[in-house]
Amino acid sequence: MAFLQAPGLAFGHFLTCAAALDTKTLGTNAPHIGQLLREWRASRRLSQLDLALAAEVSARHLSCVETGKAQPSREMVLRLADALDMPLRECNALLMAAGYAPKFPETSLSTPAMAQVRRAIELMLEQQEPYPAFLLNRHWDILMANRAAARVASFVLRGASSPHANMIRQIFDPNDLRSAIVNWEDVAGDLIRHLHDVVSATPSDEVARDLLDEALAYPGVPMQWRIRDLGTAPSPLLTTIFRVDDRQLSFFSAITTFGTPRDVTLDELHIEACFPMDEQTAEFCRELSQHDA
Repeated sequence: MAFLQAPGLAFGHFLTCAAALDTKTLGTNAPHIGQLLREWRASRRLSQLDLALAAEVSARHLSCVETGKAQPSREMVLRLADALDMPLRECNALLMAAGYAPKFPETSLSTPAMAQVRRAIELMLEQQEPYPAFLLNRHWDILMANRAAARVASFVLRGASSPHANMIRQIFDPNDLRSAIVNWEDVAGDLIRHLHDVVSATPSDEVARDLLDEALAYPGVPMQWRIRDLGTAPSPLLTTIFRVDDRQLSFFSAITTFGTPRDVTLDELHIEACFPMDEQTAEFCRELSQHDA
């Protein structure tokens, strides 16, 4: 996927991640661990026996934990979270539901402890010039972008600023980038499938669920997108094609994530780097960068 950053977010500007656990994502009333385990088993399509075998715990003990008749050890909770392939934030939520302290920290990008990571991100965005690149969180909020992203977005929006700092909203809002996307149904359809997958795989993520509902509520969204499509495989190479007057720009993108993160913030970040699909797009991006010099 290749989408563009609102021109108001210049290179080097970023939105810091919350230092505390996202209360909306976890819910204001923390559920019992048994409820969470049942939800996650259902999302992973695992029986109690399947999960017990994968986590190497007693199926009977797991059943008692789910019904509230037994209290799991901290080690058991972590083994269950690993077997369920839970994101770090959700692993922390499972620990808290069992009465334990979170294991993984959530460190703001603005803190000194993240200085090296922040600099590495800035370098990756800068090295992608003259083509757009963004730093996104798990809810597609645009946290950072390079100058190329701002330049191309300004061109596509005819000098206007995007009303959104979220990629989903930019793509689905008819008053934003959507109006210039030639293959909008391909791009938006892929995003909807991904959103459905996230909501299904992470049942406690209320923010993702709200974002899916919001995207589906925009005008012109096909009714069939409201149902999760299990038969369509994700496109191996999704292109985004913009047209402004007689100028057409075509991009594809590559996603970079942080390997083996031990921090919630890093676990939820990814960099999306856009590449030109043709020489016409590449040359236009180079021309824009020269005017910006």
